[in-house]
Amino acid sequence: MSANTLLYLKLIGSVVFWGGTWIAGRILAGDMTPYSAAFLRFFFATIFMFFITCRVTGKKPNCRRKDILPLVFLGLTGVFMYNILFFSGLKTVAAGRAALIIAATPSFIALGSALIFKEKFNFWKTAGLILALIGVSTIIGHGNPISILIEGASFGDLCIIGCVLSWAAYSLAAKPVVKQMHPIETVFWSCLFGSIMLLIPALFNGLVAEIFTASFIDYSCIIYLALLGTSLGFSWYFEAIQEIGPSKTGIFINLVPVTAVALGAIMLGEPVDLFLVTGGAMTIFGVWLTNRS
Repeated sequence: MSANTLLYLKLIGSVVFWGGTWIAGRILAGDMTPYSAAFLRFFFATIFMFFITCRVTGKKPNCRRKDILPLVFLGLTGVFMYNILFFSGLKTVAAGRAALIIAATPSFIALGSALIFKEKFNFWKTAGLILALIGVSTIIGHGNPISILIEGASFGDLCIIGCVLSWAAYSLAAKPVVKQMHPIETVFWSCLFGSIMLLIPALFNGLVAEIFTASFIDYSCIIYLALLGTSLGFSWYFEAIQEIGPSKTGIFINLVPVTAVALGAIMLGEPVDLFLVTGGAMTIFGVWLTNRS
C-alpha cells in the first residue's frame, strides 16, 4: 500500500469516526448526565492526546504564559460548552438529524472570519450561508422552515444549534493560536482545560455514582469518543492537512453528516425521510458554496 493511499484511508477513517460520534453520543445521552458523559470523554481524550502529541511533535506539550488564556477559551467553547450542548441535545434529537444541523457550522465560521478577520464574504458565500440556513430550518421544521417562526424549535434542537455557535467560536479563536502552536498540541490543551472545567459540574451531577453504574456499552462509547472520535480522528485529519493541504482535506468534512445519517439508520433504526435528505443536501451544498475557492 502506497503512502498516499494510506493517507486517504486515514482521512476517510477520521470522517467515519466523527460520523460515529453522533451514534455513541446518542447512546450515552440516554444513560448519563451531559456533564458526566462530557467529562469522562475528555478525561480519557486528554490522556490519549498527550501521547499522540508527544509522538507527533517529538516533545511533551508545552505552552507559554501568554497562550494560557486563549487555550482556556478554546477549552471553554470547543470542549465545555460544545459537549454539554452535544449530550443535552442528543437526549431528544436523532443522531443523523443533529449531525445535519451541525453541518452548517463551516458557513458560520466563514461569516465569523469575514466579521472578525475581514476576510472576503462575496455573493457566493452569502448565497451559501442563506442556503445552509434554509437547509437547517427545513430539517428542524420537518419540511416547513416557516413553522420555526410559529411553533419555535425544541430544546434539543436549540442545544444542537448552540453546538454550531460554540464550535464556530472555537474555530475562530483557534486561528491565531495554531499560528504559534502545533494544531495537535492545541487540541491537547483544549481537552485538558475543558476537562478541568467539566469536573466540578460533573461531580455535582452524580459523576461518582455514574462511574460505578455505567454499563459496558457506555464505557465502550466513552472510549470510542475519546480515542477514535477525538484523538485518532484529529491526528489523522491534521496529518492529511499537512500532506495534501486544507482545501482537499476539507472536502471530506461534508461526508461526516452523511456517515452519521447512515449509521443512525443502520445502528439505531432512525428514520430517514424526504425532508431530512432535502434539508441535509441544501445544508451541505450551502456549506460548499460558502467555502469554495
